[in-house]
Amino acid sequence: MADENDSSDKTEDPTQKRLDDALERGDVAKSQEVNTWFMIAGATLVLSSFSGSIGGIRTPLRNLIANSWMVHVDGPNLMQLAQRLEYMLIGALGVPFLMLAIAAIAGNMLQHRLVWSGESLKPSFNKISPASGLKRIFGKQAAANFGKGIFKLIALGSVMSMILWPERHRLEAMLQFDPAAIIATIMGLALRLLGAVVAMLAAVAIADYFFQYRQWFERQKMSLQEMKQEFKQSEGDPHIKGRLRQLRMARMKKRMMTAVPKASVIITNPTHYAVALSYERGMAAPICVAKGVDLIALKIREIAKKHDIPIVENVPLARALHAAVEIDAEIPVEHYHAVAEVIGYVMGLKRGLSGRQA
Repeated sequence: MADENDSSDKTEDPTQKRLDDALERGDVAKSQEVNTWFMIAGATLVLSSFSGSIGGIRTPLRNLIANSWMVHVDGPNLMQLAQRLEYMLIGALGVPFLMLAIAAIAGNMLQHRLVWSGESLKPSFNKISPASGLKRIFGKQAAANFGKGIFKLIALGSVMSMILWPERHRLEAMLQFDPAAIIATIMGLALRLLGAVVAMLAAVAIADYFFQYRQWFERQKMSLQEMKQEFKQSEGDPHIKGRLRQLRMARMKKRMMTAVPKASVIITNPTHYAVALSYERGMAAPICVAKGVDLIALKIREIAKKHDIPIVENVPLARALHAAVEIDAEIPVEHYHAVAEVIGYVMGLKRGLSGRQA
């Protein structure tokens, strides 16, 4: 009952991450009927294209057996004979076997990209669980396999009957034919049978692939809780992100307060905003070393007063700089003129104070 409830809760289509994780585990949509079709189609192609070359090894083997008493098998002659036979078999069977291997690989790659995963080799209780075994025996997959088996049996029997029944009299007369003629006739009938089987299995393979894909897609569906959990894993837990944001703000505040004594001027509005600027001769533009509102602005002004940093009240400039400039960044070009007037005013005050002291 728990499994049924879990399945009923999985109403959401899987995310791309869910599908990628399934692929990494080796859980893919795969139809054995597609592999079977490719193998039979490959065998049919090999039989129709290379039957002559395969039959071409009969003459050398026949001559070898007929003249076996003349073959020297002592010493290096035996190795030479083995090599000749090896090359002959590779030349006759190498390409057909290669085509069959390509057909087997193509049957898998057409359904999904190659996957290397050891997940299926790991021990799992579900593999020996009686409940899982009964589900495999009486589930949708088992019913589909049974239906496919019945359909293929009926279809194959019908195809063989339609092809062989008109040839029944000729097949009876083959007992009196020359063996070479029998082989040619059997080869023609075999190709016709294989062609019909390939056509019939193509429909089975296509239908089975869509069924297997649908079953696989249903297995990957997610519940709302799983989607929330995946979002937390991919985007980060909001509580953790909030805590990290607080830590970053605390570190930035501490760094700003340390940089305020190095500022050349503090521009305020005068209570809510404060922007600390640093400027020395030779610099391209003033740099913002600290900024803040309310309590942080108050702290900046307190530190500035403690270190005798000039504080200039300019409401529009303080607001504009706080919104436009980042910490440790130069002020924007559009504020050069206004800031230059403030810094010039501050430098004039410093020169005046130094003149009085002199």
